[in-house]
Amino acid sequence: MHELSVAQSIIKIAEANACKPNCTCIQTIKIRLGEFTTIVPEALEFAFEVARRGTLAEDATLEIEFVPMVTRCALCGSIRDPVRQVCLLCQKCGLPLEIISGEELQVEYIEVKSESERKEWIA
Repeated sequence: MHELSVAQSIIKIAEANACKPNCTCIQTIKIRLGEFTTIVPEALEFAFEVARRGTLAEDATLEIEFVPMVTRCALCGSIRDPVRQVCLLCQKCGLPLEIISGEELQVEYIEVKSESERKEWIA
């Protein structure tokens, strides 16, 4: 289950960016997750629950924005959503498609709580 190491990395990134002097905890971590990754969202959510213990993100929620897979033909420029058929060849000209979205795993932002009780967003 590589989702545990992914969850640990997400928390590490969030903690590194939450290192403001008055930061008391991380409240929210939002990620963008492409549907063409090998990450199972439910497994990632479970791993996040385990990995956040004893960290600044101990009470944080994980928000996941799913990014659809979109491909484009390098020759004719045809753009499509191939996930339903998982064919990475252009239907117009037969050449291989390049994936232009859907492989993302990105921390979009974190929401932290500071000593002044003010929420801050860190992108």
